[in-house]
Amino acid sequence: MTDPSATDTSSRPSHMRPFDKQQLSTLVDMESPKAVHKEVLYTLGLVNPELETEQLDRVFRFTVDLYEGKLQDYKACNTDYHNLRHITDTYLAMARLLHGAQLSDVNFSDREIILGVASALMHDTGMIQESSDTEGTGAKYTQDHVRLSMDFVEKHAASLLLESQEVVDLRDMILCTDLMADLTAIDFSTEKIELLGKMLGTADLIAQMADRTYIEKLLFLYHEFREAQMGEFKNEVDFLHQTINFFEISAKRFDETLNNTNRYMVPHFKARWDIEENLYILSLEKQRAFLKKILTDDKKSIYQELKRDNIVDEVRRKFGEVGLEE
Repeated sequence: MTDPSATDTSSRPSHMRPFDKQQLSTLVDMESPKAVHKEVLYTLGLVNPELETEQLDRVFRFTVDLYEGKLQDYKACNTDYHNLRHITDTYLAMARLLHGAQLSDVNFSDREIILGVASALMHDTGMIQESSDTEGTGAKYTQDHVRLSMDFVEKHAASLLLESQEVVDLRDMILCTDLMADLTAIDFSTEKIELLGKMLGTADLIAQMADRTYIEKLLFLYHEFREAQMGEFKNEVDFLHQTINFFEISAKRFDETLNNTNRYMVPHFKARWDIEENLYILSLEKQRAFLKKILTDDKKSIYQELKRDNIVDEVRRKFGEVGLEE
């Protein structure tokens, strides 16, 4: 089943690239949270046409308001890598995994479906600063943001219409996005919640690494890590070099720690878009190849190659010369 509007290019926003079945970034207007939410609802409708989504609508609106600074007691998101775009990227990736799992004979209850996509919306809320916090940005919470996100869900359970067991399950699922957490030590309430947690861990990683501007956005991530005093990186370029190893670490994490749940993307893309590939992995591999290429090309400055969406100019305006190759 496909949405007839999906390939109707007459109504596509002018900033979107031409529709291309080999390009993940051309399927949905990822710059529009409303467009992403619409696609998520459509995708979940493929999982269960009778699914009631009022609670999810509420959680989605709550999340957008939080990141845009419209909620009392919180500042707007001020981190450029872990921002609303990353949240909506993860949100859609999680919905796609749920659909692919259902096509692979993994059946989730309505409650589990809503919790799954809600976890994607909530998983980085710990990086949003409270209004009373006047020092630095939310990036300073990078090391502790997973635990803070878990606490955030518990604090706002009533606003999110969550029952006590749902809060417990969401906390466990969000913990699966912590690269340092031992997932075997988590006491999941059910096997399905464990699977959803591993799917969230997959969606979180695969959504950011498959972004067509992932390599450029790594410059923002470097500065988030720098504020959080995380890692040993000499500068932005050194950070890019060390990311090559992160691709290898992530591949192992996808396959082993997260039980290869990214395989559920394949049946989704076939059913939704009549595409026979996992476009996330295809795009991720393109990003890895591009990064290797620019790091080994001595004829051009790395920054000359990072041309997408004027992100380098934005990084320079915000951080000046800090982080440049020495």
